[in-house]
Amino acid sequence: MINYLARRIAISIAILFAVSFAVYLIFAILPFDPAALTCGKSCNDPGIIEANRKRLGYDLPIWTQYVVFLKGLFLGRTFGEGAATIFCPAPSFGYSFQEHACVTNSILEALPVTLSLAIGALVLWLILGVGLGIVAARYRGRAADTGSTIFVLIGTSLPTFLTGLLLLVFVVVKWRILPYPSGNYTPLFENPLEWLNTMILPWITLAFAYAALYTRFVRNAVIETLSEDFIRTARAKGLSEKVVLRKHTLRAALAPLTTMAGLDFAGLLGGAILTEAVFNLPGLGRLSLGAVVDFDLPIIVATTILAATIVIFMNLLVDVLYAFIDPRVRVAA
Repeated sequence: MINYLARRIAISIAILFAVSFAVYLIFAILPFDPAALTCGKSCNDPGIIEANRKRLGYDLPIWTQYVVFLKGLFLGRTFGEGAATIFCPAPSFGYSFQEHACVTNSILEALPVTLSLAIGALVLWLILGVGLGIVAARYRGRAADTGSTIFVLIGTSLPTFLTGLLLLVFVVVKWRILPYPSGNYTPLFENPLEWLNTMILPWITLAFAYAALYTRFVRNAVIETLSEDFIRTARAKGLSEKVVLRKHTLRAALAPLTTMAGLDFAGLLGGAILTEAVFNLPGLGRLSLGAVVDFDLPIIVATTILAATIVIFMNLLVDVLYAFIDPRVRVAA
């Protein structure tokens, strides 16, 4: 197991370095001057542009810029000289002239919002999707199965932004059950009730779409597992249907769900842009979207690399968890 884990970690680190350098290279070959974007879209003062180019290190070769970027992640980074010096402590992703702040600070402000959104949606769609999938498989061909099929069709057909807008129109505007999203985020431990009021509709929006996919997957996996020989053997031994379902069927059928949940969770942590935009949540999705609109290159690069890091880490975590669930994975790897 240690050798398996060591190989996976080494591969993940290599992929992370490759992805981060690829992101740097892509933005280096784009047909615009990144220094000109640091003083606004209408900036045309060559002196200011040149000063910002040297201040941010854009006058250096791309490989040198990348090495300086890596050093900043571990040691912090200083921008400018003299009285205009700005120091961004480690891990430093650079400095944003649009936000007038270190990029890491902007990310740390947005990350708890996206993290709350992703964790809440994950729990909700797992409970709903796994539960409905098991019920649909157990009562195959009956009313419960038909109802789950209708739920799957609606959930997979509606885009998340439309689901969110419908919730806003009816729950917030028409029925006035919840207040209109203010765009402010209240931390969980500061005011749990306000935090719940802010996050409940975005959770439902994302969970509705994902739960539909998980319902279909779990239903098919459970039905397929119920036809296996070891299930017939368990029934022949006189075990009840509840025991067969709980101890034998679900363990085999839901093991692949670990991979799905891990990768879907990583995607949400990368930023649920549409959902955050609909509900005016100041998370990573809205931060990334604003950076694209304002041509805020440091934030674009940082959020892209962060999203890739999250996906790579979740892949590693899924591989390790799957190796614990199914020891055959360690042998084959």
